Amino acid sequence: MEHQGTARILVAGTGPAGLIAALGFADAGFPVTLVGPEASAPDSRTTALMNPALKVLARLGVLEDIKPSAAPLKVMRIVDATSRLIRSPVVTFRASEIDEEQFGLNLPNSALNPTLARTAAAHAGIEWRRSMVASWHLDTEHAGAILTDGSTVEASLAVAADGRLSPARQAAGISTSARSYPQAALVLNFRHTGDHAFTSTEFHTETGPFTQVPLPGNRSSLVWVVKPQTATELAALDDATLSLRVEQRMQSMLGRVTVEPDRQIYPLSAVTPLRFARNRIALVGEAAHVFPPIGAQGLNLGIRDIEDLIGIACENRRDPGSPTTLAAYDFKRRPDILARSSAVNLLNMSLLSDMLPAQIARVTGLGVLGGFAPLRAFFMREGLRPGSGFAALAGGLRRTVRR
Repeated sequence: MEHQGTARILVAGTGPAGLIAALGFADAGFPVTLVGPEASAPDSRTTALMNPALKVLARLGVLEDIKPSAAPLKVMRIVDATSRLIRSPVVTFRASEIDEEQFGLNLPNSALNPTLARTAAAHAGIEWRRSMVASWHLDTEHAGAILTDGSTVEASLAVAADGRLSPARQAAGISTSARSYPQAALVLNFRHTGDHAFTSTEFHTETGPFTQVPLPGNRSSLVWVVKPQTATELAALDDATLSLRVEQRMQSMLGRVTVEPDRQIYPLSAVTPLRFARNRIALVGEAAHVFPPIGAQGLNLGIRDIEDLIGIACENRRDPGSPTTLAAYDFKRRPDILARSSAVNLLNMSLLSDMLPAQIARVTGLGVLGGFAPLRAFFMREGLRPGSGFAALAGGLRRTVRR
């Protein structure tokens, strides 16, 4: 099973997180078995990846192929579009404020996923079994899987990148705290006559955020969070009517709107595992965290999971699935995952809440951010890379002291 003193890694799941994990481990010199079918259904969604995540894609050799279909995110705006008594001012974050050219890129999944799959299929260090895991067999030494095609895989460490319902997580005996929200996200792309100027705008409404994210040309992607019944009704509208509804919701900010085909609806929920690794299995991506689509956190957080896991595994190549290695991974990921998911869930709950204290708290937070540049810069840096906001503050203080 061992390969030049380096133990085998089993990656379960062939979504973006699974493919990135397989490529990352293989590039780090681990023999990798990737388990899962190639995605067949077209995915019209987009993924906003921030600069640190893009650096990972560049290192894996996939970014250049995806870039032509992606749009840079240079400005992010939050607009309070509620009709409530207390509303916050518009908050604008500019990448130039923290000396960055862009926060990241908005990538169509139809470009991201096939590029990752192609690169993984061609990688000499990855054996791809295009089958599903039928059952898991975990003991003190190995993570074993029997696949639906009857074949078996044995590894020191299994990376669970098998989604929000993660059978691997269940097999490891990791329980979760879960809640479903009275919300669903309607996802679509649209064309517009106005120029988006590489600006993403998140309109906060009583039912959740309505988020427009730029695509190349005069196109944008949309995540519209509403009540589940409303999402079904909106998706059933004809193109002209839905285009008008989108245009009205965004206050004609981008001129005339024309929605494109392919509308998808996703129910909203939050899932937090009570731990992030156990019994030779480490959780990454949606197996490790599910929360509402606010503030472009999902896959960015998943890529940080993968980076941390590979870093810790490299320190214990002979047995990367050992209890000490998994405990180190759990300890490393816990603060980042809990901070991000709590912040997103709290913001989402404050939008849904009719209670004045919740509204005041949200408005105060956004108002302070909008009016105080140093705090805004801190949040922008933290949003890109946890810890970098604190590092910049400490650097600034050191410079002040030296003066």
